[in-house]
Amino acid sequence: MLDPDLRRTWLFGPGADRAAHESMLNAGADALIVDLEDFTPPERRSDARDLLARFVGDCRNRGCIATIRINALETDGTIDLAAAMKARPDVIAYPMSDGAAQMHALDAAITHWERELSMTAGSTEILPVCETALGVVEVRGIAAASPRIRCALLGAEDLANDLCAERSTDAVELDYARRRFILEARAAGIEPIDAPYTFSDVEGAVREATLSRRLGYRSKSLVRPAHATALNAVFTPGAEELARARAIVAGFDAARKRGEDRALSDGLWVEVPTYRNARRLIERAQRLGSRE
Repeated sequence: MLDPDLRRTWLFGPGADRAAHESMLNAGADALIVDLEDFTPPERRSDARDLLARFVGDCRNRGCIATIRINALETDGTIDLAAAMKARPDVIAYPMSDGAAQMHALDAAITHWERELSMTAGSTEILPVCETALGVVEVRGIAAASPRIRCALLGAEDLANDLCAERSTDAVELDYARRRFILEARAAGIEPIDAPYTFSDVEGAVREATLSRRLGYRSKSLVRPAHATALNAVFTPGAEELARARAIVAGFDAARKRGEDRALSDGLWVEVPTYRNARRLIERAQRLGSRE
């Protein structure tokens, strides 16, 4: 699978709608999440489970990450997980993640199915979806609960509801949670996935993703296939950005050879952290380029 920082877009879609699956597969997102929870009415979950194997196979053929979001284990999640594991997805996403106990239970259940199905131990990732206030503040404990967790995803609608906040296209109501979430995730050593933009316009999605990228996010979830291409572009280093990063690296290397502690690049005094950040961006662009 792609390294976590190369998974630029995570696209949610309904579980029981085969036409929607086709739309997701054609969108160009790096990871697809077929959702057996909120996106699938309870009366259609059996139909959705029957489609999982085909969905995962199609993801493999397209080279994207196959993710299945199950329901909570204390509800329909046990049935969902049994069907999901038989399809052998890359990732199991878990809703309303808010503590280590949930992750321990899910890890144990996945381990059981990996043994039962003769799968490679530890090959199935867990993606906590943190969509409550408690989930956001408990990211480090959640991440530490299982080595299967390499990323965590910030919720939007459920989080706003939990906060008693009013939704808006500028997402001011989620601003603190977005900033807190990335701080906690980076401290935990996992990749944060930004909340989906749940309005229809592409311009707003790009605007929100651009802000998220400035904060340090390298990936974003989404709920509309039409947003995938534009958001991939936001999280892919562009030519001007790469040129600037290369100038920083070259200038700093030259300054070091002269015995200087820093270098001036386009008005910015470049020190070691900025140099490292520029090198990381160049290296990530190379890895993205090698797979496209």
